[in-house]
Amino acid sequence: MFKRKNRKTRSPQDERAPLNGWAKQGMKLTFRAEVMPGREPDERTFTVARVLENGRVELAGLVGQHSMTEFEHVP
Repeated sequence: MFKRKNRKTRSPQDERAPLNGWAKQGMKLTFRAEVMPGREPDERTFTVARVLENGRVELAGLVGQHSMTEFEHVP
């Protein structure tokens, strides 16, 4: 016989919580080399212009929205 584990249901806001806060406006992020091959790290580094509610960021001097997985690890 199998028992079901009591699992707390998570709201969509709880699932997004870890994403929020990984980047802050004004901080510098460097794209992974795989995303921008052939460029030096300083050429792949941009400043965060805006952090969106969905966890994505808009960068100064670059068009579009970008996710955490596109960047090198942020300690």
